[in-house]
Amino acid sequence: MSAKRTQRSYDHRLLRLVRDTGDASIATRIGVPRSTAAGWLRRPLPAVTTAPRLDEPAADLHIRIAKLEARVARVAGALRVLLALLRIVSPDLARVRVARDDKHRLLRAVERSRGVRGVHRLLAVVGLTPARLRAWRSAARECDLEDQSSCPHDSPQGLTSEERHAIRDMVTSPDYRHVPTGRLALLAQRIGRVFASASTWHRLVRLHGWRRPRLRVHPAKPRVGIRATRPNEIWHIDATVIRLLDGSRIYLHAVIDNFSRRILSWCLNRTFDAGCSADLLVKAGAHLEHEAEPPTLLADGGVENYNKHVDAVVDSGLLKRVLAQTEISSSNSLIEAWWRVLKHQWLFLNGLDSESKVRGLVEFYVAEHNGKIPHSAFKGQTPDEMYFRKGEAIPDRLEAARTQARAARLDANRARRCGACG
Repeated sequence: MSAKRTQRSYDHRLLRLVRDTGDASIATRIGVPRSTAAGWLRRPLPAVTTAPRLDEPAADLHIRIAKLEARVARVAGALRVLLALLRIVSPDLARVRVARDDKHRLLRAVERSRGVRGVHRLLAVVGLTPARLRAWRSAARECDLEDQSSCPHDSPQGLTSEERHAIRDMVTSPDYRHVPTGRLALLAQRIGRVFASASTWHRLVRLHGWRRPRLRVHPAKPRVGIRATRPNEIWHIDATVIRLLDGSRIYLHAVIDNFSRRILSWCLNRTFDAGCSADLLVKAGAHLEHEAEPPTLLADGGVENYNKHVDAVVDSGLLKRVLAQTEISSSNSLIEAWWRVLKHQWLFLNGLDSESKVRGLVEFYVAEHNGKIPHSAFKGQTPDEMYFRKGEAIPDRLEAARTQARAARLDANRARRCGACG
């Protein structure tokens, strides 16, 4: 015969407290089963007859305590997260310049927390000392004067409103738009209008966003420079100076093909040799026996490109010469861009102590540039492949390989499992 199960009963005031607060943990903490406490939240309260107003003050007190405990728990959780975040970020308001609106927002929060223990200790953690807090409060006091943001007595050495208005008028006036801001400060002193330093003028211009009436009018420039449609259609030639560690100079000349970006020829000399350009052009023209038209040489007006040696090469019919930005609107920027890449991404990373060292470095980089490093404009092809027309299949092959890699990546990620995803 099974033992008779005893039905447990609970004080009706506990039931009412759970219903009023909506928190079943009040009952579970004193041993009430969770299912029973959850049933109290779903079912209506039973009718109970008690002495009038005998237990109401105690019940109200319990409800208030329960609500305060829940609120304290939420605040404590948020505070734990905030403290952990502060330890990770480690802000230091003693070394960070705080914007004016953010400063006022922080001051309002501090004022609302007056009397709460630990607030100033938390502010000290982020570097806001009591001295700086007092300075912020003093600076935030609004002035009764209409043209002042803070009381002039706090900073008596500051400019007056009349001086600031005079600075604004001179900065924004079309009559002084041709005068730089620093010199305008001296001009204002010469005419006896405002006696303030140039740094003060610059600070006020930045602070108030005053715009000087100096809109520049430039002719429209092409976004895309000159472009060839085939190899050996347009060449670029130029020279650049390379400084060694001892302060001496060496001169690098090069010819680059516009269509393929291939370096056709180059030379390095200790002295500036005007005849080097002619030798480079002859060397670059070794592949021109099958060309229907001679290439167009785009050069600037330097003496290395306009001399009797280069004139003889042009007169021989090997190529045509065009002066950049004079006979045509395009510039010689293609080879100048290559100078920048050569210097800043390779030469300046090494100790340039001798001519032979630089020669070896240039020889290595030209070989890498022409035959190994793919160009983004050619969809993965190198300049050699573009120049000799040997890489037409490379863009399609790379696209197929990218598609295959994406599919393999999806399969590999979907096959991996961890404890979280099961």
